[in-house]
Amino acid sequence: MRIFRGFEQLSSIPNPVLTIGTFDGVHLGHQKIIQQLNEEAKKIGGESVLFTFYPHPRMVLYPDTHGLKLIQTQVEKIDKLRRMGLQNIIIHPFTKEFSRLTAIEFVRDYLVNRLNVKKLVIGYDHQFGKNREGSLQFLLDVCDTYGFEVIEIAAQEIDEVNISSTKIRRAIEDGEMAKAQTYLGEPYELYGKVVQGEALGRQLGFPTANLDVESELKLIPKTGVYAVNVLLPEGIIYEGMMNIGERPTVTSKSSVSIEVNLFDFEGDLYNQQITVQLLSRFRDEIRFDSIDELKEQLNKDEMDIRSYFSAHV
Repeated sequence: MRIFRGFEQLSSIPNPVLTIGTFDGVHLGHQKIIQQLNEEAKKIGGESVLFTFYPHPRMVLYPDTHGLKLIQTQVEKIDKLRRMGLQNIIIHPFTKEFSRLTAIEFVRDYLVNRLNVKKLVIGYDHQFGKNREGSLQFLLDVCDTYGFEVIEIAAQEIDEVNISSTKIRRAIEDGEMAKAQTYLGEPYELYGKVVQGEALGRQLGFPTANLDVESELKLIPKTGVYAVNVLLPEGIIYEGMMNIGERPTVTSKSSVSIEVNLFDFEGDLYNQQITVQLLSRFRDEIRFDSIDELKEQLNKDEMDIRSYFSAHV
């Protein structure tokens, strides 16, 4: 997959078949659209293209009130799009100036003159351009003039995309990881660097990797204890358990930490980038009256989560 950050570095794409959108999560609905793009491109000896934006338009248009949390970081999205078989992605800088382009300016100057689009795959409810004046009907009205074909994504599939995006976020916020996985087609992931912690887990007999999720926009699941898979840089996968929360038994600080204990792992992960797949939430975070009670609960957590993995082999 080729990645173009804006049109300045864009090289020739043969017979582009393009869709437009943020594609946060690249969930099953998005995957259907990408599959359709690839099929349409193959028919005309062309290549599939996603035209997307960064930052997210809501961040630029409503900087103080957007309240946006993303299912994926840019790195995660690009990786999944690559695995889905997308051939090209154009990540265009979204600015207030860009948002003031009219629909006809966007189509003429970007899609036609710069990209020479051959097919545009678009949903019935998609709107774009200044004052959201661009629509499916607008594209159908101008496509003959500019020499491209418009293919409408079925309304049912668009509704699936919208519904699943909402449901994925709600499921993650509620800690319902199996439900999120159903829509994503794979486990929800947290990706980041292992940073120095206070080594309290090691003192308790449960050494943990403290994960720094580098994007503040990444949606963090509900606090609690989870069964997880941990993917290390060399490709090895470890089962483990993870706590998301404020660690009320051992600290009075209010900041949320993400700590993962890898089962049967020995070594040093500091400064390494790891991926954590969240599989199932086991319990709420609890404040215990003593460290001994906490250690007893951690032992129980490990037994329960190891049993979970044994049952899901």
